[in-house]
Amino acid sequence: MKITQRAAAVQPFHAMSIGARARQIEATGATVSKLSLGEPSFGAPPAVREAARQVMDGRELAYTAAAGLPALRQAIADFYDRRHGVSLSPDRVLVTSGASAGLLLVTALTTEPGDEVVMADPCYPCNRALVETFGGRVLLAPTTASSRYQLDLEAMEAAWTSSTSAVMLATPSNPTGTSIPRTELARICAGAAERDAWRIVDEIYLGLSDPDPAGRPAGTVLDTDPHAVVVSSFSKYFGMTGWRLGWVVLPEELVACAQDLAVNYFLCASTPAQIAALEAFTPESLAVCEQRRVELLARRRLALEGLARLGLEVPVVPDGAFYVYFDVTSTGMGAWEFCTRALEEAHVALTPGRDFGVATAESHVRLSYAASREEISQGLERLSAFLGSLA
Repeated sequence: MKITQRAAAVQPFHAMSIGARARQIEATGATVSKLSLGEPSFGAPPAVREAARQVMDGRELAYTAAAGLPALRQAIADFYDRRHGVSLSPDRVLVTSGASAGLLLVTALTTEPGDEVVMADPCYPCNRALVETFGGRVLLAPTTASSRYQLDLEAMEAAWTSSTSAVMLATPSNPTGTSIPRTELARICAGAAERDAWRIVDEIYLGLSDPDPAGRPAGTVLDTDPHAVVVSSFSKYFGMTGWRLGWVVLPEELVACAQDLAVNYFLCASTPAQIAALEAFTPESLAVCEQRRVELLARRRLALEGLARLGLEVPVVPDGAFYVYFDVTSTGMGAWEFCTRALEEAHVALTPGRDFGVATAESHVRLSYAASREEISQGLERLSAFLGSLA
């Protein structure tokens, strides 16, 4: 029997592979400092967890509409209004089975065989796999520390071809934790719109962005480009990774066909998860999430100070998400060797740059400070001993 070429060609997500190896090591009785996965240690806000307990009381939990519970779509639209001042019809919101299903849906809506999609190098690896699954081609635009490892208009234009149909952005970014400046984001979107191309913006980590100098929350791309496609999630800011719940905001012309695709791909997102997620938008839950965002700032400082003591350069200080992208060139090892040896010899799990692109594949490593302060400190101490043993 035949395995498809797409299945045979897809690359592994090394962050998940390293996580699996870390669990194997832990099964032997050892402990591992898990700084590889983007999974907040907090879990869902208390009110969301309580709502989940209540909904599992034996009541009927039937399918929802493919687009999601109307009340949850309205709550998401209201959230954009309160937090960003963006008036949004709930008809443009579609609830998905995690942001991953949202990205799948958006790619299916916008990519045909032969289309080319511009992305930054480095970027989230699954986005590349999705474009290629639908017959598209990824145009990786190299970035540097001077652009905060993010696309700018010039980099996008340099990568552009006559077959380019979309630009896919992430702000803040995985793996770098850096954001695209608002003025530059507006320039990129305007440039793509002038070329009649889709603007797909991953705002999964937007809630974890640093506020602006006036203390206001970081703004959504919908402020300046109301026709952009936005992908977001309950996983990061709300701490609901295993709940597998996300959403997309679509231009009106995509809504009807998106619902038809969604019902064919996954029928609907989890009904109990959707009901419980209504509690994520209460003032009490949002206050909890803001307290956790501030705690992540303390964890960021802990990670940055620790890496500096170890002599591991962080070319760009992150301003969102919960990642630090650091350079291991000074160790004399490539990123893959550094990560595999750190895991096997020091029991520290990190993610190599090869997950995220080409330009920094062997020079950079991603550290996630979503772990607790204790686990971050332990991991840094173990890395110190590991680097000391090399000397």
